[in-house]
Amino acid sequence: MRTRTHTLTRLAGGLGAAVLGAAAVLTAPGAAFGANLLTNGDFESGTLTGWSCTGGLGSVVSSPVHGGGKALAGAASASDNAKCTQTVSVRPNTTYTLSSWVQGKYVYLGVTGGASTWTSGSAGYSKLTVSFTTGAAQTSTEIYLNGWYGQGTYHADDISLDGPGGGTDTTAPTVPGGLISTGKTSSSVSLSWSASTDDVGVAGYDVYQGGSKVATSTTTSATVTGLAADTSYAFTVRARDLAGNTSAASGPLTVTTDSTTTPPAGFKQAAPYLYLGWGNPPSATTVMNATGAKWFTMAFILSSGGCNPAWDGQRALTGGVDQSTVNAIRAAGGDIVPSIGGWQGNKLGPNCATPEALAGAYQQVINAYGLKAIDVDIENTDEFENAVVQDRILGALKIVKQNNPGLKTILTFGTGTTGPTSWGNRLIEQAKALNAGIDVFTIMPFDFGNASTDMYASTVSATEGLKAKLKSTFGWDDATAYAHIGISGMNGISDTQETTTVQNWTDIRNWANSHHIARLAFWSVNRDRGCPGGGLQETCSGIAQSDWQFTSITAGFTG
Repeated sequence: MRTRTHTLTRLAGGLGAAVLGAAAVLTAPGAAFGANLLTNGDFESGTLTGWSCTGGLGSVVSSPVHGGGKALAGAASASDNAKCTQTVSVRPNTTYTLSSWVQGKYVYLGVTGGASTWTSGSAGYSKLTVSFTTGAAQTSTEIYLNGWYGQGTYHADDISLDGPGGGTDTTAPTVPGGLISTGKTSSSVSLSWSASTDDVGVAGYDVYQGGSKVATSTTTSATVTGLAADTSYAFTVRARDLAGNTSAASGPLTVTTDSTTTPPAGFKQAAPYLYLGWGNPPSATTVMNATGAKWFTMAFILSSGGCNPAWDGQRALTGGVDQSTVNAIRAAGGDIVPSIGGWQGNKLGPNCATPEALAGAYQQVINAYGLKAIDVDIENTDEFENAVVQDRILGALKIVKQNNPGLKTILTFGTGTTGPTSWGNRLIEQAKALNAGIDVFTIMPFDFGNASTDMYASTVSATEGLKAKLKSTFGWDDATAYAHIGISGMNGISDTQETTTVQNWTDIRNWANSHHIARLAFWSVNRDRGCPGGGLQETCSGIAQSDWQFTSITAGFTG
């Protein structure tokens, strides 16, 4: 699981990958036409009217300017990037062009939760431009400029958002077509259909079973849950637009659910990440009392030098804040699984010379807390993309499973949108070849590099790809493969500006329950607080939500 301690190079690379991203749409985008929608984009008023800047670090200056006599100055400090934002009304499903003349080191221009661009700086003013397309239900957007921490004051002038303003809609969408079933269980049916069109944009779809609405979706698919086994159901779909116009119903589709089957018994765990070394850690017991959560994944166990484990590589395994937190969680009826590794830091995998030595380090952690499970978060080029270290970790996990009957072992690693990468495939294949006995293969379906990624659809697609790989490698059936899968997401805004909403995470949790996977987690409880428009943060999600809402949703995971 990743922390937010990134270099400028890493952040700039992630933002660069997102420059061409645009919000997902259900119908073809309309063309924008010239009209600056921003208020006070040239700052000739001499004030910040229409703009909001973090930390009070924005001001209007008379030099240097690009045009006219005024410009924006953002005094980025070591702790605040002087982000200035403005929210404007837009039309759904429409392409807009955002531009600004900027001067200074590392200046960023973009749309919150969407496309962005940046410059490392120049001697004078240079122009930044980025285009984006609004979503089918989108009626407002927030644009932003910011500098970067510790890089000094940036300047911006003649900022423009070109495109049409809002409008009215009195025409209903066309009827959805091609309704089919893409999967079913004894208690759920997955449906898909072809997109409707609308003169402005389709806001979403409603799925009906008979005369009752049983599901809604902003994409062209949905899963209906809570059904009875071995029962026939007739479904239809209607499209709706922002004005509330609703299409006629699609042609009906009748689907019969599967007969009752019993999913394989196994390890089930809802365990969001809690990190005591970063991001204003909340009280674990406060979160437990508010959400019903019982398990936490506590991060991170690293090397304190050589093959010696310590929290964050510096705090002793016992006797400190980490142990007192574990004790409090257990006293409240919960438990923890430690996360060993992570994206960065001095890790045990490369430092311990043999599988036996690495198993010894893992055993120290197991003994310190009498653990029921351990998670090895295998990432980056030093562990995940290193064949020798991959095999060393698998060998060590095999040893500790043999030496600790009943211990569950979890591997957590990155993924592509359609399933494991080549290194992920190798890890799975070697787990089989070495007979490592891994209980749960957990993927992290985020940081795909495109801010417009549909996080629910991509999570499901990535997980189905993992299921297929586990089936082909181990010879398992669907149910057994699902029972060895975990999902570990990132709440709110990700490192590459993707957005996992509260509704996305609820849908992911429901999908995980209906497919009986083994584990659900997210990064992190520290960020499980609302700060809409705040972007990527250590202490909040960057979106509108209530405190601990993602944890509460995760606590509803039962497998």
